[in-house]
Amino acid sequence: MPVVHTRIHFQYMLRKLFFNLWYFRAPPWDTGISPPELINFINHTPPGRALDLGCGSGTNVITLVQHGWQATGIDFAPRAIQIAESKAKQAGVTASLSIGDVTQLDSIPGPFDLILDIGCFHTLPEIGKTRYLNHVKRLLAPDGTYLLYGFLKGIGENGPGLVPEDVFNLTDTLQLIYRQDGTERGRRLSTWFIFKKYNSR
Repeated sequence: MPVVHTRIHFQYMLRKLFFNLWYFRAPPWDTGISPPELINFINHTPPGRALDLGCGSGTNVITLVQHGWQATGIDFAPRAIQIAESKAKQAGVTASLSIGDVTQLDSIPGPFDLILDIGCFHTLPEIGKTRYLNHVKRLLAPDGTYLLYGFLKGIGENGPGLVPEDVFNLTDTLQLIYRQDGTERGRRLSTWFIFKKYNSR
């Protein structure tokens, strides 16, 4: 295996281990409450098929099902999916929840009327982001919505985050409908995006 691929694979396994271990405690990003941006979308959109990429413990998948959506959730942390399945059972809802890599979604059949990503895309390495976006483009229905939340990374800043090139690649693939910048807990710059697929693509 080439050195670059070995390094990427090692980094992926470390990320997977890190996130999985967090779910044996209480991950700071997993509030257990669906954000108002998703609730607003649900309240103004007829139910359809939804895909939650990096679904964590399934909070938003459950919310979608409770509002009439057929929802699928994917996360690479086995512990997160285990919790999500338990929460879905307790809530009395049926959802498709599976352990998987968001950069390898060939087995997932589309299209989806909503693809949701709250804090997943911004954690991926460059090659992972490219593969991920190819899947989003394939899986999103012609009039579907891609709802994305992520941190914004400043120059020289470490950790996860979206850089200008990521935003360019998104708008080259999808049509930007809405953007709202803000801060996470008053510190990290963050943003919400709403995208639609270009009708001609």
